[in-house]
Amino acid sequence: MAATTLDELLELEHQGWRSLCDGTGSDFYGSIMTEDGVMVLAHGQVFDRPTVIASLQDAPPWSGYEISGERVVGLGEDSAALVYRARADRGGPGTEFTALMSSAYVRRGGAWRLAVYQQTPVPTPGA
Repeated sequence: MAATTLDELLELEHQGWRSLCDGTGSDFYGSIMTEDGVMVLAHGQVFDRPTVIASLQDAPPWSGYEISGERVVGLGEDSAALVYRARADRGGPGTEFTALMSSAYVRRGGAWRLAVYQQTPVPTPGA
């Protein structure tokens, strides 16, 4: 996969995280997810697109996030996965969340759309 694919998908992930920080996550993910897209979340549930949209409407915002170790894996001519480590917090005690993330995108109508998103929590050292 070309470096531009990495840059494009990484920018989409940043847009997603910024939307989770400013309270517009339901709008962002409602527009970028495929109709049959799913999120496999750290708490052990799988949310379809309508459930993702509904769950983000009242979700408390994140106060900040960091992405590191990003890399892209080609899945086909019009599909790729972005894999990275994310650390985010909601600004209070015990609100830090660190996980390995993977986002599988497909290109539809000339734009990248999120088909599958998955989180694997990274345990806090000493926990």
